[in-house]
Amino acid sequence: MEVLEAWLSLRSVKGLSDGTICTLVRHFGGPKEVLSASSSELRHVAGLRASVMTSLRNAPDPSVVAHVRKEMRLIEKGASSIVTILDAAYPRRLAMIPDPPPVLYVRGTLPPADDHAVAIVGSRKATPAGALMTQEFSQSLAAMGFTIVSGLARGVDAAAHRGALTAKARTIAVVGCGVDRTYPPEHRQLRKDIEVNGAVVSELPLGSPPLPYHFPRRNRIISGLSLGVIVSEANQKSGALITARYALEQNREVFAIPGAVKNGKHQGAHSLIKQGAKLVEEAGDVVEELLLQLDGPFRDRVKNAGFQETAVPVFTAKEQRVLALVHDEPVSIDEVLTQAPFDRAEVMSLLLSLELRGCIQQVPGSCYIRSSGQG
Repeated sequence: MEVLEAWLSLRSVKGLSDGTICTLVRHFGGPKEVLSASSSELRHVAGLRASVMTSLRNAPDPSVVAHVRKEMRLIEKGASSIVTILDAAYPRRLAMIPDPPPVLYVRGTLPPADDHAVAIVGSRKATPAGALMTQEFSQSLAAMGFTIVSGLARGVDAAAHRGALTAKARTIAVVGCGVDRTYPPEHRQLRKDIEVNGAVVSELPLGSPPLPYHFPRRNRIISGLSLGVIVSEANQKSGALITARYALEQNREVFAIPGAVKNGKHQGAHSLIKQGAKLVEEAGDVVEELLLQLDGPFRDRVKNAGFQETAVPVFTAKEQRVLALVHDEPVSIDEVLTQAPFDRAEVMSLLLSLELRGCIQQVPGSCYIRSSGQG
């Protein structure tokens, strides 16, 4: 526990950036060694400012000591596990970014299989079509073996996590608060499901509230864990674009799902496409771009899972008539009943048949939407 206390104390020193902490512990071999290093040694390794050097050399403030010890008690009680930049369990890809978090708080597990991860991010106010498209991308990629990374936020993030869970696959939620808190609060059960089937992680101390300035910074972790980032619905001011920018800085792939040109919810994704992001319409488009980055066995698995030919569904004439009335944007049941040239009972039966075959999906508001791949 002395080493853990040293980690938490080092992280609490004012003026030490994440990158500098990682440089120091890698050079000296651990946090205790950093805290006991001489001023000349510290200056030689990291070129620290005098004020930071003073903070390192002085005894920590009593409030810092109290907070560190409180955290240690919570960790001992199982509130979280800790993975540090020096641990073998620390995510390999995340360790490669310029400023990895020195300490990760983890609820769940982070196995080596998570090296094959894809992030999916987007609007917190996703449309039913956007949420459905996101979930289908996530489910398809997860079924191939990819871990799905997102931020547990409302909208696209939640759909991404649920897609992976539907595929009974792994998903990681990177949160902008302590891992012992849930934000948004309505995602409490979703978070619990993620802990069982993956991990909830944060760089923030236990008990940290979901403050606005926490979220942009945590986005570098979402991209850092991943081979690439998919941006679903996102307007020009979406935080998803911050994640995309981090991905580019970290030499990750950036993908964007297009949408209606005049729909403001897609302007962010369209802007990324103009700047060179790969336009993707299905999970196979993502896989095609990532194949060369995958190791041999996993590449073979993905090829077999992701590029199998699928049978073209055969519809009766009546099913075709009803299917033609359902589009990428929600259509109310009343509208379908009005336009279909059949009686109500038959239309409802046809809608049920199409829904069971995965061609359409019911969304809130007594509406239907066409599933992707049914264009």
